[in-house]
Amino acid sequence: MRAFRNEYVGVLAAVTSSALGGVAGGTTRFAIGSSDPVTLGVFRFGVGFLLLLPIALVLRTKWPRGRDWLAVAALGIMYFAFFVVLFNLAFRYTTAARGSLALSTLPLMTMLVGAAFGVEALDSRKSVGVTIAMAGAAVALVTGLADAPAGAWRGDLIMIAATLVMALYNVWSRPFIVRSSPLAYVTAGMGFGAACLVAVAAWSDSYASVASFHGPQWMAVVYLGVFGGAAAFFLWVFALERTTPTRTAITMTINPVFASAVGVLTLGEPIGINLVVGLLAVFAGIWIATSESAGKKRANLPT
Repeated sequence: MRAFRNEYVGVLAAVTSSALGGVAGGTTRFAIGSSDPVTLGVFRFGVGFLLLLPIALVLRTKWPRGRDWLAVAALGIMYFAFFVVLFNLAFRYTTAARGSLALSTLPLMTMLVGAAFGVEALDSRKSVGVTIAMAGAAVALVTGLADAPAGAWRGDLIMIAATLVMALYNVWSRPFIVRSSPLAYVTAGMGFGAACLVAVAAWSDSYASVASFHGPQWMAVVYLGVFGGAAAFFLWVFALERTTPTRTAITMTINPVFASAVGVLTLGEPIGINLVVGLLAVFAGIWIATSESAGKKRANLPT
């Protein structure tokens, strides 16, 4: 019973993280016109690290040990620096809806990466759930695809590359999270990634773009740091500790729905009844992929 409870708590954390990330995607699309990919990354994860570090210290959380620090640093730079630059750069070329749709392929990408590294086996129920959820996201965003700007395919390809990076991070992170703690792992990784971004931004003089910021842009970067950085990524690694990489990743299919909502409010992207239908399909897919058949549950009961 406790294992099932932990599983659903993990899925709920991942759903919340994906919702916050969806809003962050729309916010990034709004802010990228006045900034650049590296500077937005500095705000998102620099602020996130500064918020998480004192909490981790006060709670005396369990930090990585020994050689794990090398892996945590490498994964942190790969994700919180390389991934976020690709993520931000993609939204320079494509819309919030289209970029988030490309990112919603994360469940499939994670399944394939997990299978390739022998982390978790594929099964028919999980595959059906992922397929339904991703189809729901596609339906929800079909009107946005028709209104894509010229050359948006560049952003789509960049986002697919970012999705592969995130899938690798999901699969490779779990043992290090288990040996330390979710809060310590995400704080340390975010710190290494943010330090890398700060150095790159200083070297390339990217901070000059801040001079063009006004009230809305500052509100955007505050959201990216507090909710899109600290809150969303802590919840993500919290989920990875309690459930499988694929079940965590499948919640990414709600990301485009929230990104599209931000696109409607800030960028005038179209929205219709397809969004409602797609949202229902997304949640149906999540339920199928994260639940077990009745026969399998009976097989798991103690005798």
